[in-house]
Amino acid sequence: MLPLSLIRPEHRPLSVLALGAHPDDIEIGAGATLLGLAETGPGLRAHYVLITGTGARQTEARAAAEAFLPNADLTVELHDLPEGRLPAAWGDVKDVLHDVARSFQPDLVVAPSAADAHQDHRTIGEIVPTVFRDQLYLAYEIPKWDGDLGRPQVYVPLSADAARRKVELLHKCYPSQHDRDWWDDDVFLGLARLRGVECHAPYAEAFTCTKLVLGGQFLNRTRT
Repeated sequence: MLPLSLIRPEHRPLSVLALGAHPDDIEIGAGATLLGLAETGPGLRAHYVLITGTGARQTEARAAAEAFLPNADLTVELHDLPEGRLPAAWGDVKDVLHDVARSFQPDLVVAPSAADAHQDHRTIGEIVPTVFRDQLYLAYEIPKWDGDLGRPQVYVPLSADAARRKVELLHKCYPSQHDRDWWDDDVFLGLARLRGVECHAPYAEAFTCTKLVLGGQFLNRTRT
């Protein structure tokens, strides 16, 4: 296993684009990673974009964005395309992402995977690489009834405190989801514990990455 560091750019903050199909997707898939980016190091620019959501759910999502990205230079963009129907709204989703790309060029994109079994997640995951061609794209995973968890290649190790903080914020920010049979500590911490085992950490969030370019700084470091 080869550990790599996300190097912050010189003379400007690191920028991250967090994309989700539904309120709570981003936080379930990458909440602890976003917390870590926002709470360590000198500054972070973050653009948080959701493609679907009712008014009440969007209110939850806005509060979640602020909770999971504390101290970041944060902008939030919420859309109301039809939930569960994004494949039929493919052109609208692509237009949204192209509009985002025209105004925000992130260093890192966290978004759903093209291999996700949920049609809304999968639609976004299929479009992201065609819009953000020069950015590091990490596709997060979301546990679900369909059983689509795969074999990730990228891990963000978490302490026990960080994993539990993520779950606490999920409960706090999304009270509308508390009655769902899959929404509980065992699901969230269980998956994080399993991914932690895979990378020799107490807990972890895991991602897939279809393309990763090792730059000159990495190569120079390997030679020293």
